[in-house]
Amino acid sequence: MNFGVIGYGYWGPNVVRNLTNIEGSRVVAIAELSAKARHHAQKAHPGIRVTSDTAELITSPDIDAIAVITPVWTHYELAKAALENGKHVFVEKPFTSTAAQGETLIELARKKNLKIMVDHTFLFTGAVRKICQLLAEGTLGKLYYYDSTRVNLGLFQHDINVLWDLAPHDLSIMDYLIQADPEAVVATGQSHLNGHEDVAYMTLYFPDQVIAHINVNWLSPVKVRTTLIGGETRMVVWNDLEADEKLKIYDKGVNITNQEGVYDLLVSYRSGDMYAPQLPQVEALREELSYFIDCISSGADPHNDGCAGLRVVKMLEAASESMKKRGELVYL
Repeated sequence: MNFGVIGYGYWGPNVVRNLTNIEGSRVVAIAELSAKARHHAQKAHPGIRVTSDTAELITSPDIDAIAVITPVWTHYELAKAALENGKHVFVEKPFTSTAAQGETLIELARKKNLKIMVDHTFLFTGAVRKICQLLAEGTLGKLYYYDSTRVNLGLFQHDINVLWDLAPHDLSIMDYLIQADPEAVVATGQSHLNGHEDVAYMTLYFPDQVIAHINVNWLSPVKVRTTLIGGETRMVVWNDLEADEKLKIYDKGVNITNQEGVYDLLVSYRSGDMYAPQLPQVEALREELSYFIDCISSGADPHNDGCAGLRVVKMLEAASESMKKRGELVYL
């Protein structure tokens, strides 16, 4: 599978490194506007053609798939051109700037019989795969909530706010785990430095009384990547910054028994063991790119396809609308 990679900034080098190390994959060319980044790319990969012209990659008959690793406002035009030229597309999150753009790309890929994969890397981590297994097996019981804190100092973006930068990670994870569309969204936030919200809070209401909350922040003095997932019988704490025990499963819960009247509810707390399952030590991006190549070869649709990317964009659009209205409820 011959790839062209557009963008060699923060994430691009990781994509190129993994694609060159996957059996059956080859990076033919890299396109990058920055002269400094092009120099780094050429130095790191002397056998790969490096250019400033994205059209060289998009129109090349030697390239089967294009990886778009650029700012979100460029995704639509680059992905559209790649699809029109018969290339499969791997695109960095978030998928597009608007839901309408995402719908156009999905329809174009369908007509051309091409694959779109949105870079929802966390879906390929050992932690998310284990949580998915726990939910499928009913280990957690009925799902109650998903609560995530994803904060750090920077990296400030100049074209999108902190929700569009950091929240796609959790929105894609929730979409994968909960497997239901949220009914409504509430979001609040504030901008302090560059006109884009740098602190934001987002709450999503799912069917069956499932609630999700995301706290994202570019102005935190410490980096925190912690997610709590609460179920009726067990609860999970996922600390992605932990070296070893990233996932901890607590046999804790609340039992309520009803005697006769509404005032006779009896609440008791159950506290059992905690265990930390062993997770496979894999590079999620490598797993994801290998999966993309397999889907192209087999014709299967990836679970993180354009439709999954579109669902995340729709949630972000609703959150942006709510944030402009100071936390007004927006229905999806």
